[in-house]
Amino acid sequence: MSLAFDLLLAAALLWSGVRCLTVDRLDRAIVLFIVFGLLMALAWARLAAPDIGLAEAAIGAGLTGALLLDAYGALK
Repeated sequence: MSLAFDLLLAAALLWSGVRCLTVDRLDRAIVLFIVFGLLMALAWARLAAPDIGLAEAAIGAGLTGALLLDAYGALK
């Protein structure tokens, strides 16, 4: 069960990373970047590094995602 979850997590990370780089709309790319950051935080937690996982969730997905969404709103 644990191996299946880890493989699914790795596949989701690869999918969201590639999709974030190849999507045609900027707003979708930002949302996929946030999803990638949250999945990466989960991967760090699975690797027994909860401190790095919390930092990734707070900075990578939270703060950076909010700043990107704000910048996107300013572009419109």
